[in-house]
Amino acid sequence: MDPRLSPVGIRASTNPEAHFVDSVREFNFFPRRSMAEIEDVGGGGKLGEVAADDPIRIQWGKEQLELKEKMILKDDVNWTLEHDKSNTIRYIGGVDISFVKDNETDACAALVVLSYPSLEVVYERYKFIQLKLPYIPGFLAFREVGFLMELIEELKETKPDLIPQLIFVDGNGYLHPRGFGLACHLGVLSGIPTIGVGKTLFFMDGIGIKSVKKTFAQSCRKAGDYCKLIGDSGTVWGAAFKSTEEAMNPIFISVGHRVSLDTAVKASIMCCKFRVPEPVRVADLRSRDWLRQNYKV
Repeated sequence: MDPRLSPVGIRASTNPEAHFVDSVREFNFFPRRSMAEIEDVGGGGKLGEVAADDPIRIQWGKEQLELKEKMILKDDVNWTLEHDKSNTIRYIGGVDISFVKDNETDACAALVVLSYPSLEVVYERYKFIQLKLPYIPGFLAFREVGFLMELIEELKETKPDLIPQLIFVDGNGYLHPRGFGLACHLGVLSGIPTIGVGKTLFFMDGIGIKSVKKTFAQSCRKAGDYCKLIGDSGTVWGAAFKSTEEAMNPIFISVGHRVSLDTAVKASIMCCKFRVPEPVRVADLRSRDWLRQNYKV
Protein backbone atom coordinates (compact mmCIF):
# COMPACT_ATOMS: atom_id res chain seq x y z
CA MET A 1 0.00 0.00 0.00
CA ASP A 2 1.15 3.51 -0.80
CA PRO A 3 2.57 5.00 2.46
CA ARG A 4 0.33 8.03 1.96
CA LEU A 5 -2.76 5.83 2.23
CA SER A 6 -3.71 5.59 5.88
CA PRO A 7 -7.38 4.61 6.28
CA VAL A 8 -9.22 4.97 9.55
CA GLY A 9 -12.74 3.55 9.69
CA ILE A 10 -15.60 5.76 10.85
CA ARG A 11 -18.51 3.78 12.19
CA ALA A 12 -21.87 5.46 11.89
CA SER A 13 -23.29 7.43 14.77
CA THR A 14 -26.95 7.44 15.68
CA ASN A 15 -27.19 11.22 15.64
CA PRO A 16 -30.46 12.08 13.81
CA GLU A 17 -29.14 14.75 11.47
CA ALA A 18 -30.24 16.12 8.10
CA HIS A 19 -32.38 14.34 5.53
CA PHE A 20 -31.18 12.64 2.34
CA VAL A 21 -30.18 15.00 -0.44
CA ASP A 22 -27.53 15.14 -3.15
CA SER A 23 -24.19 16.87 -2.79
CA VAL A 24 -24.13 20.65 -3.31
CA ARG A 25 -21.45 23.13 -4.17
CA GLU A 26 -19.75 25.33 -1.61
CA PHE A 27 -18.96 27.98 -4.21
CA ASN A 28 -21.03 31.15 -4.00
CA PHE A 29 -20.82 32.57 -7.51
CA PHE A 30 -22.40 29.72 -9.45
CA PRO A 31 -23.92 27.33 -6.90
CA ARG A 32 -25.66 24.16 -8.04
CA ARG A 33 -28.49 25.18 -5.71
CA SER A 34 -28.65 27.27 -2.58
CA MET A 35 -28.52 25.82 0.92
CA ALA A 36 -31.95 27.31 1.60
CA GLU A 37 -33.36 25.37 -1.32
CA ILE A 38 -31.60 22.19 -0.22
CA GLU A 39 -33.08 22.50 3.27
CA ASP A 40 -36.51 22.79 1.69
CA VAL A 41 -36.14 19.54 -0.26
CA GLY A 42 -38.60 16.96 1.02
CA GLY A 43 -40.06 19.39 3.54
CA GLY A 44 -42.59 21.20 1.42
CA GLY A 45 -39.96 23.05 -0.62
CA LYS A 46 -40.43 23.80 -4.29
CA LEU A 47 -37.53 21.64 -5.50
CA GLY A 48 -38.35 18.47 -3.60
CA GLU A 49 -42.13 18.58 -3.66
CA VAL A 50 -42.71 15.43 -5.71
CA ALA A 51 -45.10 12.74 -4.51
CA ALA A 52 -43.82 9.19 -4.00
CA ASP A 53 -46.27 7.94 -6.64
CA ASP A 54 -45.29 10.60 -9.17
CA PRO A 55 -44.85 8.90 -12.60
CA ILE A 56 -41.44 10.51 -13.15
CA ARG A 57 -40.15 9.33 -9.76
CA ILE A 58 -41.44 5.81 -10.43
CA GLN A 59 -39.90 5.67 -13.90
CA TRP A 60 -36.57 7.06 -12.75
CA GLY A 61 -36.55 4.63 -9.85
CA LYS A 62 -36.92 1.68 -12.21
CA GLU A 63 -34.25 2.98 -14.59
CA GLN A 64 -31.88 3.70 -11.73
CA LEU A 65 -32.20 0.16 -10.36
CA GLU A 66 -31.58 -1.31 -13.82
CA LEU A 67 -28.44 0.77 -14.26
CA LYS A 68 -27.27 0.02 -10.72
CA GLU A 69 -27.20 -3.69 -11.54
CA LYS A 70 -24.44 -2.90 -14.06
CA MET A 71 -22.33 -0.88 -11.61
CA ILE A 72 -18.89 -2.32 -10.81
CA LEU A 73 -17.41 -1.38 -7.43
CA LYS A 74 -13.98 -2.99 -7.88
CA ASP A 75 -10.99 -2.40 -10.13
CA ASP A 76 -11.81 -3.31 -13.72
CA VAL A 77 -9.04 -1.44 -15.56
CA ASN A 78 -5.90 -2.26 -17.53
CA TRP A 79 -3.94 0.83 -16.44
CA THR A 80 -1.92 1.80 -13.39
CA LEU A 81 -1.38 5.08 -11.58
CA GLU A 82 2.29 4.24 -11.08
CA HIS A 83 4.61 6.41 -13.13
CA ASP A 84 6.76 5.23 -16.03
CA LYS A 85 5.07 1.90 -16.57
CA SER A 86 4.05 0.57 -19.97
CA ASN A 87 0.41 0.74 -18.88
CA THR A 88 0.52 4.00 -16.92
CA ILE A 89 -2.74 5.88 -17.34
CA ARG A 90 -2.40 8.67 -19.92
CA TYR A 91 -5.53 10.80 -19.68
CA ILE A 92 -7.84 11.67 -16.79
CA GLY A 93 -11.05 13.64 -17.28
CA GLY A 94 -13.11 15.94 -15.11
CA VAL A 95 -16.77 16.91 -15.51
CA ASP A 96 -18.79 19.63 -13.87
CA ILE A 97 -22.02 21.56 -14.26
CA SER A 98 -21.93 25.16 -13.06
CA PHE A 99 -25.18 27.06 -12.63
CA VAL A 100 -25.86 30.74 -13.09
CA LYS A 101 -26.43 32.35 -9.69
CA ASP A 102 -30.06 32.23 -8.50
CA ASN A 103 -31.02 30.24 -11.59
CA GLU A 104 -32.18 26.62 -11.45
CA THR A 105 -32.05 25.94 -15.18
CA ASP A 106 -29.30 27.91 -16.97
CA ALA A 107 -25.87 26.32 -16.64
CA CYS A 108 -22.63 25.30 -18.30
CA ALA A 109 -21.64 21.66 -18.75
CA ALA A 110 -17.89 21.11 -18.85
CA LEU A 111 -15.55 18.29 -19.80
CA VAL A 112 -11.80 18.67 -19.46
CA VAL A 113 -9.10 16.09 -20.11
CA LEU A 114 -5.72 16.27 -18.39
CA SER A 115 -2.55 14.41 -19.25
CA TYR A 116 -1.11 12.21 -16.53
CA PRO A 117 1.04 12.64 -14.52
CA SER A 118 1.67 16.26 -15.60
CA LEU A 119 -2.02 17.22 -15.09
CA GLU A 120 -1.87 19.64 -18.02
CA VAL A 121 -5.10 20.36 -19.90
CA VAL A 122 -5.09 18.73 -23.35
CA TYR A 123 -8.79 19.10 -24.14
CA GLU A 124 -11.67 21.24 -22.90
CA ARG A 125 -15.25 21.69 -23.99
CA TYR A 126 -17.97 23.88 -22.50
CA LYS A 127 -21.62 23.97 -23.49
CA PHE A 128 -24.52 26.17 -22.41
CA ILE A 129 -27.41 24.03 -21.21
CA GLN A 130 -30.86 24.44 -19.73
CA LEU A 131 -32.04 21.86 -17.22
CA LYS A 132 -35.80 21.59 -17.53
CA LEU A 133 -36.36 18.25 -15.84
CA PRO A 134 -37.46 18.43 -12.18
CA TYR A 135 -35.05 18.00 -9.29
CA ILE A 136 -36.08 14.97 -7.22
CA PRO A 137 -33.97 14.00 -4.18
CA GLY A 138 -31.96 10.88 -4.96
CA PHE A 139 -32.31 11.36 -8.71
CA LEU A 140 -30.13 14.40 -9.44
CA ALA A 141 -28.26 12.50 -12.16
CA PHE A 142 -31.33 12.33 -14.37
CA ARG A 143 -31.25 16.13 -14.69
CA GLU A 144 -27.57 16.31 -15.55
CA VAL A 145 -26.10 13.12 -16.94
CA GLY A 146 -27.47 13.51 -20.47
CA PHE A 147 -25.56 16.75 -21.00
CA LEU A 148 -22.32 15.20 -19.75
CA MET A 149 -22.82 12.19 -22.00
CA GLU A 150 -23.21 14.53 -24.98
CA LEU A 151 -19.78 16.02 -24.24
CA ILE A 152 -18.21 12.57 -23.93
CA GLU A 153 -19.80 11.37 -27.18
CA GLU A 154 -18.59 14.52 -28.96
CA LEU A 155 -15.05 13.83 -27.74
CA LYS A 156 -15.26 10.24 -28.99
CA GLU A 157 -16.24 11.51 -32.43
CA THR A 158 -13.79 14.41 -32.74
CA LYS A 159 -10.75 13.42 -30.65
CA PRO A 160 -10.95 9.69 -29.95
CA ASP A 161 -7.26 9.59 -29.06
CA LEU A 162 -7.98 11.84 -26.06
CA ILE A 163 -10.78 9.82 -24.46
CA PRO A 164 -10.00 9.72 -20.72
CA GLN A 165 -9.37 6.38 -19.06
CA LEU A 166 -10.78 7.73 -15.80
CA ILE A 167 -13.18 10.58 -15.03
CA PHE A 168 -13.53 12.55 -11.81
CA VAL A 169 -17.12 13.72 -11.35
CA ASP A 170 -18.18 16.76 -9.35
CA GLY A 171 -20.87 14.85 -7.49
CA ASN A 172 -21.21 11.73 -5.40
CA GLY A 173 -20.91 8.16 -6.56
CA TYR A 174 -21.77 5.25 -4.28
CA LEU A 175 -21.94 7.69 -1.35
CA HIS A 176 -25.59 8.36 -2.09
CA PRO A 177 -28.94 7.61 -0.40
CA ARG A 178 -29.77 5.12 -3.13
CA GLY A 179 -26.18 3.97 -3.66
CA PHE A 180 -26.11 5.37 -7.19
CA GLY A 181 -25.11 9.01 -7.54
CA LEU A 182 -24.11 11.01 -10.60
CA ALA A 183 -20.62 9.47 -10.80
CA CYS A 184 -22.08 5.95 -10.88
CA HIS A 185 -24.73 6.92 -13.41
CA LEU A 186 -22.23 8.55 -15.77
CA GLY A 187 -19.78 5.67 -15.42
CA VAL A 188 -22.31 2.99 -16.27
CA LEU A 189 -23.69 4.91 -19.26
CA SER A 190 -20.28 5.81 -20.68
CA GLY A 191 -18.45 2.63 -19.72
CA ILE A 192 -15.58 4.77 -18.44
CA PRO A 193 -14.24 4.32 -14.88
CA THR A 194 -15.44 7.16 -12.65
CA ILE A 195 -14.82 8.62 -9.19
CA GLY A 196 -17.26 10.78 -7.25
CA VAL A 197 -16.05 13.91 -5.46
CA GLY A 198 -18.38 15.53 -2.94
CA LYS A 199 -17.77 18.62 -0.82
CA THR A 200 -20.72 18.24 1.53
CA LEU A 201 -21.85 15.18 3.51
CA PHE A 202 -25.48 14.61 4.38
CA PHE A 203 -26.78 12.11 6.89
CA MET A 204 -27.27 8.58 5.52
CA ASP A 205 -27.12 5.06 6.92
CA GLY A 206 -26.32 6.56 10.32
CA ILE A 207 -23.30 8.53 9.07
CA GLY A 208 -23.39 12.12 10.32
CA ILE A 209 -21.12 15.04 9.54
CA LYS A 210 -20.36 15.84 13.20
CA SER A 211 -18.91 12.42 13.99
CA VAL A 212 -17.08 12.31 10.66
CA LYS A 213 -15.43 15.69 11.22
CA LYS A 214 -14.42 14.69 14.75
CA THR A 215 -12.73 11.48 13.59
CA PHE A 216 -11.22 13.26 10.60
CA ALA A 217 -9.65 15.93 12.82
CA GLN A 218 -8.21 13.31 15.18
CA SER A 219 -6.98 10.80 12.62
CA CYS A 220 -6.22 12.60 9.36
CA ARG A 221 -3.15 14.73 9.99
CA LYS A 222 -1.34 14.78 6.65
CA ALA A 223 -2.26 15.01 2.98
CA GLY A 224 -3.51 11.67 1.70
CA ASP A 225 -4.94 10.49 5.01
CA TYR A 226 -8.53 9.32 4.88
CA CYS A 227 -11.28 7.76 6.97
CA LYS A 228 -13.62 5.18 5.53
CA LEU A 229 -17.30 6.02 5.92
CA ILE A 230 -18.99 2.92 7.34
CA GLY A 231 -22.75 2.97 7.81
CA ASP A 232 -24.96 1.26 10.37
CA SER A 233 -25.49 -1.45 7.75
CA GLY A 234 -21.75 -2.18 7.67
CA THR A 235 -21.51 -0.78 4.15
CA VAL A 236 -18.37 1.17 3.25
CA TRP A 237 -19.86 4.10 1.33
CA GLY A 238 -16.75 6.15 0.65
CA ALA A 239 -13.99 8.07 2.37
CA ALA A 240 -13.46 11.40 4.10
CA PHE A 241 -10.21 12.51 2.48
CA LYS A 242 -7.59 15.10 3.48
CA SER A 243 -6.40 16.45 0.15
CA THR A 244 -3.68 18.88 1.29
CA GLU A 245 -1.70 19.60 4.43
CA GLU A 246 -3.64 22.85 4.85
CA ALA A 247 -7.12 21.36 4.39
CA MET A 248 -9.17 21.67 7.57
CA ASN A 249 -12.25 19.98 6.15
CA PRO A 250 -12.47 16.71 4.22
CA ILE A 251 -13.75 16.12 0.75
CA PHE A 252 -15.75 12.96 0.20
CA ILE A 253 -14.46 10.41 -2.27
CA SER A 254 -16.58 7.52 -3.48
CA VAL A 255 -16.52 4.87 -6.16
CA GLY A 256 -18.39 5.70 -9.33
CA HIS A 257 -17.83 2.73 -11.63
CA ARG A 258 -15.06 0.22 -12.40
CA VAL A 259 -12.65 1.30 -9.64
CA SER A 260 -12.24 0.27 -6.02
CA LEU A 261 -12.32 2.74 -3.16
CA ASP A 262 -8.58 2.22 -2.62
CA THR A 263 -7.90 3.15 -6.25
CA ALA A 264 -10.29 6.11 -6.02
CA VAL A 265 -8.39 7.45 -3.03
CA LYS A 266 -5.00 6.84 -4.60
CA ALA A 267 -6.07 8.60 -7.80
CA SER A 268 -7.29 11.52 -5.70
CA ILE A 269 -3.90 11.74 -3.99
CA MET A 270 -2.07 11.71 -7.31
CA CYS A 271 -4.35 14.38 -8.79
CA CYS A 272 -4.61 16.86 -5.90
CA LYS A 273 -2.71 20.13 -6.06
CA PHE A 274 -5.35 21.94 -4.04
CA ARG A 275 -8.38 20.86 -2.00
CA VAL A 276 -10.21 19.20 -4.91
CA PRO A 277 -8.68 16.79 -7.46
CA GLU A 278 -7.34 18.81 -10.35
CA PRO A 279 -9.65 17.47 -13.11
CA VAL A 280 -12.76 18.56 -11.19
CA ARG A 281 -11.15 21.80 -9.98
CA VAL A 282 -10.22 22.83 -13.53
CA ALA A 283 -13.63 21.88 -14.92
CA ASP A 284 -15.35 23.91 -12.20
CA LEU A 285 -13.20 27.03 -12.45
CA ARG A 286 -13.17 27.16 -16.23
CA SER A 287 -16.90 26.46 -16.59
CA ARG A 288 -17.66 29.36 -14.24
CA ASP A 289 -15.29 31.57 -16.20
CA TRP A 290 -17.04 30.49 -19.39
CA LEU A 291 -20.39 31.52 -17.94
CA ARG A 292 -19.06 34.91 -16.86
CA GLN A 293 -17.83 35.58 -20.38
CA ASN A 294 -20.70 34.09 -22.37
CA TYR A 295 -23.92 34.12 -20.37
CA LYS A 296 -26.34 36.87 -21.35
CA VAL A 297 -29.41 37.60 -19.24
